[in-house]
Amino acid sequence: MGKNYIEYFFARSNARAKRERKGTTKVEKIGIIDLGSNTARLVIADMFSDGHYMVVDELKETVRLGQDMDRDGFLKPQRIAETIKTLKMFKRLCDASGVERIIAVGTAAVRRAKNQRSFLDEIQVSCNITIRVLSEEEEAVLVYRGVINSMDIPKGLILEIGGGSTKIVAYNRRNLLHYASLPFGAVTLTELFANDPTPEIAAAHIEEFFTEQLKTLPWIKEIDPEAQMIGVGGSFRNLFKISKLVRKYPLDTPHNYRMKTEEFENIYGMMKSLDVDKRKKIKGLSPRRADIMPASMAIIKAFTDYANINTFAISGSGLREGLMINQALPITQEKPISDVLSYSLETLVRYSGCSTKHVEHVVQLSIQLFKQLRVLHKFSRQYLKILKIAASLHDCGRCMRYYNHAKHSWYMGLNSAIYGATHREIVLAAFVAGCHNREELPLGEWQKYKDIVNEEDLDAVKKLGVLLRIAESLDRSQCGVVTGLNCDVLGDSVIMKTIITGDAALEIRDASAANPEFKRAFRKNLEIL
Repeated sequence: MGKNYIEYFFARSNARAKRERKGTTKVEKIGIIDLGSNTARLVIADMFSDGHYMVVDELKETVRLGQDMDRDGFLKPQRIAETIKTLKMFKRLCDASGVERIIAVGTAAVRRAKNQRSFLDEIQVSCNITIRVLSEEEEAVLVYRGVINSMDIPKGLILEIGGGSTKIVAYNRRNLLHYASLPFGAVTLTELFANDPTPEIAAAHIEEFFTEQLKTLPWIKEIDPEAQMIGVGGSFRNLFKISKLVRKYPLDTPHNYRMKTEEFENIYGMMKSLDVDKRKKIKGLSPRRADIMPASMAIIKAFTDYANINTFAISGSGLREGLMINQALPITQEKPISDVLSYSLETLVRYSGCSTKHVEHVVQLSIQLFKQLRVLHKFSRQYLKILKIAASLHDCGRCMRYYNHAKHSWYMGLNSAIYGATHREIVLAAFVAGCHNREELPLGEWQKYKDIVNEEDLDAVKKLGVLLRIAESLDRSQCGVVTGLNCDVLGDSVIMKTIITGDAALEIRDASAANPEFKRAFRKNLEIL
């Protein structure tokens, strides 16, 4: 009897999972290869029929393709050999992973190479990979699309540092205004000033040189003062890793990390005076980037000084993400995603196998509770955004294990790519999702994030967790029986009248069980009708 029940249970669960994931049927698995002047990168992603995608693997190799190119404009045989060796490795991984289509692009080094044609032909013959060489405009636009479709920053000034070029893109209200591609990057500038007496002098010369290049772009000085600087590329991601260790920052998420220029200058000041061997010992700095990192930081220093930047954000998305979003959602080639956060949450909900209808219903009920009980909690609209994120992710932990799934949802919230939300919002939403199912707030874990959240947030998390628990309970059968709510605060009680379309006895019973937690949080009795 027990065995038959288990088989029946799993059969029903699998059937429901198939129904729910019908809209996220995988269309194809693609590989994106970005052949840069310094690094070759492969990203493998599953593309889904509803316009979403999920990265499932990646590989990178420092090939230094653009090294020594400035002498005569030719890619050097050793660099070509190293690149082809890497691309063969990428191809083998793609084949083993079942990749159906490879999209490969080349940037600055390939674009400027006098032996470009023979190089591309050799790759085609030896690796069976066709490289499309991007123009400066195409490259800048793809970087912009990667950023604009993953960050909720309405006015931005993007600085993308590559090995052989530096891209600068300005946008306002999600419309691209200006772009420029300067033919100097971390590798080329390191080589250009390699003969300077000391690393510190070389860094100073790079700052001066790059500032002169910026003066040829008068529109930078005309950018709206409210525009935020956004750093893109491996150097910025490496900068995050150093900052994370210095600050003992609890999140391992470079995307949307905010850094004050004062902190950046402290790291830069320490690094630029060291030789390569000593730089390799800096915690957080990749040894493969140790020789070119001072040049990258000199570019950042020149740019922040010239544009009068006090704080900048780091984007984990750039050219590759621009390519992926264009493949998953072709409409983004014409206009960006209007609601970055909702798109990101939908991706996570669908990919974790949650019932999208149930999640959407819980989100709507949570919003109604938040608005109708504002007289009690008095939270700003920012907390509504936090509750929306938590409600969207509250069930994600079930894909790991039903028991303690709220705890798993907490972990997934902290470690998933949630675009369109600040680190503080992500942390708070994760804790709300983690304590919504009668789970006690893990105060030991909470203390780890004290530099991101404050003491007042603790009370907010507990209250939002209760609201989320009630909202989830009101869709306990996942049938949408409770369609709406009307809440009245009368004396020491809250009377919650449900609008229903059928038998809601299960939902009302489950939600009423939250009365003790509701009373502790809001100092009111809860009565659900």
